[in-house]
Amino acid sequence: MSQAAGHWDLSYTQNRELSWLKFNQRVLEEAADSSVPLMERFRFLSIFTSNLDEFFMVRVGSLLDMSLVAAETRENKGGFTPAEQLVRIYEAVAPLIRQRDHIYDTVHRALAERGVEDIPYDRLKNGEREYVRNYYKKNMKPLLAPQIIDQSHPFPHLKNKKLYTAALLRDGENHRLGIVGIPDTVPAVLALPGYPGSFVRTETILAAYVRKIFKIYHVEEQSIIAVTRNADISYDEIFDEEDLDLRSHMAKLIRQRDRLAPVRLELQGEAPALRKVLLQRLKLQPNQCYTCTAPLSLDYAYQIDSPDLSLFYPPHVPTYPVYLNRETPMLDQIRQRDVLLFYPYQSMQPFLELLKESAADPAVVSIQITVYRLARKSAVAKYLCAAAENGKAVTVLVELRARFDERNNIEWAQELEEAGCRVIYGPNGYKCHAKICLITRKEKTGISHITQVGTGNYNEKTATLYTDFCLMTASSSIAQDAVAFFQNMLIGDLRGSYQKLLVAPVSLKQTLLRQIDAEIARGERGRILIKTNSVTERELIDKLAEASQAGVQVNLIVRGICCLVPGIPGKTANITVTSIVGRFLEHARIYCFGDGPLRQIYLSSADIMTRNQERRVEIACPVESPEIQAFLLAYLDRQIRDNVKGCCLQPNGDYIRNRAGETLLSSQQYDLEHLPQLSATQVPSRKKGGLFAALYRLLRRGQNK
Repeated sequence: MSQAAGHWDLSYTQNRELSWLKFNQRVLEEAADSSVPLMERFRFLSIFTSNLDEFFMVRVGSLLDMSLVAAETRENKGGFTPAEQLVRIYEAVAPLIRQRDHIYDTVHRALAERGVEDIPYDRLKNGEREYVRNYYKKNMKPLLAPQIIDQSHPFPHLKNKKLYTAALLRDGENHRLGIVGIPDTVPAVLALPGYPGSFVRTETILAAYVRKIFKIYHVEEQSIIAVTRNADISYDEIFDEEDLDLRSHMAKLIRQRDRLAPVRLELQGEAPALRKVLLQRLKLQPNQCYTCTAPLSLDYAYQIDSPDLSLFYPPHVPTYPVYLNRETPMLDQIRQRDVLLFYPYQSMQPFLELLKESAADPAVVSIQITVYRLARKSAVAKYLCAAAENGKAVTVLVELRARFDERNNIEWAQELEEAGCRVIYGPNGYKCHAKICLITRKEKTGISHITQVGTGNYNEKTATLYTDFCLMTASSSIAQDAVAFFQNMLIGDLRGSYQKLLVAPVSLKQTLLRQIDAEIARGERGRILIKTNSVTERELIDKLAEASQAGVQVNLIVRGICCLVPGIPGKTANITVTSIVGRFLEHARIYCFGDGPLRQIYLSSADIMTRNQERRVEIACPVESPEIQAFLLAYLDRQIRDNVKGCCLQPNGDYIRNRAGETLLSSQQYDLEHLPQLSATQVPSRKKGGLFAALYRLLRRGQNK
């Protein structure tokens, strides 16, 4: 056992938060990669920055709370108290900010040479300056609400991540603080007419007028600033109360988020005296403040454009799978064979067609689905509403606690309910993160079902950006479990039993432990292959280490946090950890145990995290089709062998590029190039071995060239 007398073996584990920062550093490395198109490098800088914003809001906010109520508690991967974690986080973030600023400067200058330029105010030409001045007078100045802070004027509430211009003001011998925020309704950038790609940031314009805004004072220092606030709000209390309007109380909690305690101060540019005053006012320590040269928000990276297409990735439109017939109803095709969709290389359209058909099919009596994140304009929700309006019994389990999507889900819950859907919410204390849809038909021969299980959300937008799998099956045994799942959710039963589906919190972790034990019993013949977003669950980490010590070959493909450190002699020597950060966000979860005919493969919504395994409702679905199994194994093999975007976690906790293999292989680029090239004529009939078997053989043929 790794735990003795209350102490964990920390020789092969690392702290969760520091591991996450290593992941975000890999995002930053994509911004530094000269092989990535320039505008995409700029967008990776934006992703890095927004990732870090959320990290401070959620993880740092949570640790600050813990440091007040559980100061001596030590986490079980690094052995640190909350305060010790915070010190290490602040230290680790500082060099990342410097690296981000350096990369931003390099990318900014390179983009300027290609006609995409962020123009400083003092470099505007006469006509441009007049254009900006008129824009300021008409669109910004009437909306400004400048404020001074002194004995008669209290320090204002600075909204979470809102940009402000702060100025240290002098009036004779007296000093004051002046603050003016950028109006919420003003766009982040102003494009300059006649110069495609050239723009001025809104905060640049505001900063240029600070002296006129505070004209009766002398401005000694000024800076663009942003305050990051704790966003780790707790929902559990309202779910424990009875007779509440859940949606309205959730809306109140969301509004509270902007008013929680500050956890970070950012300044653009050096302003030491101003920095000191702001830290005092916000009750922050110096190590909670970061001075940057890059803009504090880079969200505008997605708002600027250029006619130079070489600055972007080549356009990608997900293809309709060639092994599906667009003239044949999806219901009929799924009853013939299991169907797997591979996002974003393949389109979500077949699943949407399944919903659309079901909404209109007289034989369909019910549709049941879980919803965690929906697109703003959701075709999924549209077809669910249509089904309810057509008299189908539509049940939608909406998770209101999906972080930062709460407001969107509240609005959809209301719209679905108004259309006639029965809307329920996740059980008390447990977010429902499972992705499952059950369609029930009443036919002459009896009741039949189509079950869909996915690794990602029912979100058309992210289905073009995230790698995920969508499995649709007519399996009666899986459908029986799906029926039981929705019945259990309706009555709040988290302890139901299932034959095929693994359902957290009752059977997922326990089954994974048993599967690992089975491979341990096989010793050196054992094989474990897992793809997931994060690995933090201590018991499963220890069981994987035990497998390594028994000689089992363990290959983990982990995009983000990995608290298990591979390659430690005598502990994790037989474990490898590969991470891929590329054009698409790696989001799929696949669990594979064993080899040969006894191999077990599951597609899942769950990461190897304690919250997913023990405190959420999650599903893992067995893949029973030999053809789909073969397809998934070929895909995982490519991921492990990726020596372009793949990085390998080292025993010291660092990542290095995977340089194995004589030929360069980018798994994402490979799938982009090869999946769309298959034509219907290349896919033989099912009598010759199955559609996915053919797809698998074709992909392997190209892969081995």
